[in-house]
Amino acid sequence: MRVHAFTDDALDDLDAVGLAEHLGAGKLSAAEAAEAAIARIEAVDGELNAMAYVAYDRARSDARNLRPGYLAGVPTLVKDNVDVAGMPTRSGTDAWEPRPAKRNGDFADMYLATGLVPLGKSQLSEYGFSASAEHPRLGAVRTPWDTERTAGASSSGSAALVAAGAVPLAHANDGGGSIRIPAAVNGLVGLKPTRGRLAQDKLFRDMPIRIISDGVVTRSVRDTAAFYREAERHYRNLDLPPIGDLTRPIKRRLRIALTTSGVGRSADAETRALTEQTASLLEDLGHTVTETEVPVAPSFVDDFLLYWALLAQAMLTTGRPFHGRSWDASKHDNLTLGLARHARRNLHKVPGAIARLKRAGAQAELYHQKYDVALTPTLATGTPKVGHLDPTQDYATIIDRLLDWVAFTPWQNITGAPAISLPLATTAGGLPQGMMLGAGRGQEAVLIELAYELEQARPFARIQG
Repeated sequence: MRVHAFTDDALDDLDAVGLAEHLGAGKLSAAEAAEAAIARIEAVDGELNAMAYVAYDRARSDARNLRPGYLAGVPTLVKDNVDVAGMPTRSGTDAWEPRPAKRNGDFADMYLATGLVPLGKSQLSEYGFSASAEHPRLGAVRTPWDTERTAGASSSGSAALVAAGAVPLAHANDGGGSIRIPAAVNGLVGLKPTRGRLAQDKLFRDMPIRIISDGVVTRSVRDTAAFYREAERHYRNLDLPPIGDLTRPIKRRLRIALTTSGVGRSADAETRALTEQTASLLEDLGHTVTETEVPVAPSFVDDFLLYWALLAQAMLTTGRPFHGRSWDASKHDNLTLGLARHARRNLHKVPGAIARLKRAGAQAELYHQKYDVALTPTLATGTPKVGHLDPTQDYATIIDRLLDWVAFTPWQNITGAPAISLPLATTAGGLPQGMMLGAGRGQEAVLIELAYELEQARPFARIQG
């Protein structure tokens, strides 16, 4: 069943830029926008299960006392794995009893400084480890395109509600594809930025390899561009070229590499055909497309999985010191527990795995000296039904199914390079199938301008028909 919240209210079918322009011109108030977004969430969340925490009274107060900024008054959501003052952070787990955060994390400080008004926090899979948010107690987060299917993960709650029209833009973050995966599943634009592009919470900054990047999911390229422009007004990494104010398609023609062979697994027949259709569109637009392989080492899958598992083990090891007496490790799902076991059994391999993964960044830079952009499908197959990645299954089943589906996105998490998922394809069953474009470090501007061109050439499908 397809569901959405688009209706003839204050939000209408405006994207974030359209809404910001209406707010700035006084065509509606921030209070009206907040109330409409609250009503929309309440209309669809019973089907989508996307909210982790509601903060409607705070949103109403914030709407009356706006921070200045281009996005002032635009309603949004924050993913429930970063700290927002006054809101609890559960990170998708039942392993502790969360308390309201005393202060904003570094990302929330930057995010809310743009003027966005948070209505609450969105659901994710436990710690973001799974590509499908299917909580054993709270239930699954479902895509509004077909509520029998997963909304992806880990930023699934944000993506489901943006796709359904409840808010125009929402926070997401990406440690193995979790901006791009739910964008692909829900028919959205999802840009994973270059490592270090945006302000980031200390927990994510302190990782041996900083695989996690924060960003947003949106319904239009111009919303993604506007967010990064506004974010740069509040946080600027001087080691990276600025993204700037991007409002039009790219002018130069690009060298584009095409591959449908992922990291250890390959795309299925339908996804491969859809990717080749996107390559044909790029050629029609004058770009040069060459079929090739991404330079991924044979050890990459095992090394990435071990690093992912090491993060799970770290969560279990540090849980009680961080969360106190309410900590109960037994309440974790089978995926988290299985990953932690995998790490413990292979600790002797961790130094070598990290060393090899760190070399991937240099390999990627050499690759992007030859090719401006890499085109792959975002995911290797269509969107699975709820239950396929149920975290109460045995670990071996879950991890094999995850690796089958998520075969393309982890490379940029390790290299630190940017990549964007665009809703350029539709399956035979009428569901979005994201196409991913990756570029060299600091080259978000190339991806955004190319995304403008593709959006113009092949307008994105709309859930409301």
